[in-house]
Amino acid sequence: MIENAIRAAKLDLDFYNAVEHDESLTSQAGAVVVIVSVLSALGLAFVSDRFFAVLILSVLGGLVGWWAFSAITAFIGSRFFDGDTNTGEMLRVLGFAQAPRAIGIVPFLGWVALIWSLVASVVAVREGQDFTTGRAIATVAIGWLVLAILSSIWWAIIT
Repeated sequence: MIENAIRAAKLDLDFYNAVEHDESLTSQAGAVVVIVSVLSALGLAFVSDRFFAVLILSVLGGLVGWWAFSAITAFIGSRFFDGDTNTGEMLRVLGFAQAPRAIGIVPFLGWVALIWSLVASVVAVREGQDFTTGRAIATVAIGWLVLAILSSIWWAIIT
């Protein structure tokens, strides 16, 4: 799993094309999401007095966000940009695209982790949808905006 996460973080196109079709890697992609969520929560532990709440919400938010972003990008890419994918394929490629978030354990590298993960998401969506980089950027940008709105609503409800 670590080797796969490293290949994903390196933006290895062959890896993303292989993982797109390998249904056995869905749970491994989910494990990457959980691990990077825990590491990000550990990074926040230095600035939060409610560590366990942050940890639980980070893992739940990571899993729900992973599923939602995968479904959203599968829908947007295939419906509006003529992509060829399904939610399962997006779960796999986007789960591994979260690997760069592991550096989020270092508090001041959170923004680097976010940007790197977004770039990996563009590569993942491009390879998973089998279309151009421009369409992948548009799909990720729209999907990220939709997810940000949904996340804001979620946080407003629970806090």
